[in-house]
Amino acid sequence: MVDLILAAHSSFAGVVIAYLVVLGVWGLATGLRGHGPSASYFGALVIAEGAALLQGAFGIASLFVRPPQNTIHLLYGLALALALPLAWTYVRGRPAHRVALTLGLGALCAAGLGIRGLTTGG
Repeated sequence: MVDLILAAHSSFAGVVIAYLVVLGVWGLATGLRGHGPSASYFGALVIAEGAALLQGAFGIASLFVRPPQNTIHLLYGLALALALPLAWTYVRGRPAHRVALTLGLGALCAAGLGIRGLTTGG
């Protein structure tokens, strides 16, 4: 069970990061073409946030098994979970293409936080 929790947390991190990169490129491409995000894009962002929260749940469970070697890993996880909601609050009411650009950049930043979290997790 111990190995399963740690393996889930470690393996799922790569999935979340890859998904966020895809969303980042999608958002930037949409915004650069002068369009706003579609309903599909917003749905994909909701899935990404859910995946980030699930990753956090795996992380909390793994705390009881083996805490990370570097406690800043916890901060990266928290920042990753907050990145997309904070980007959304920033762009509300802005022109549609800027919404897509900002959310795309937010997704790429969240992916960067995930990569940094991988490097500090040990």
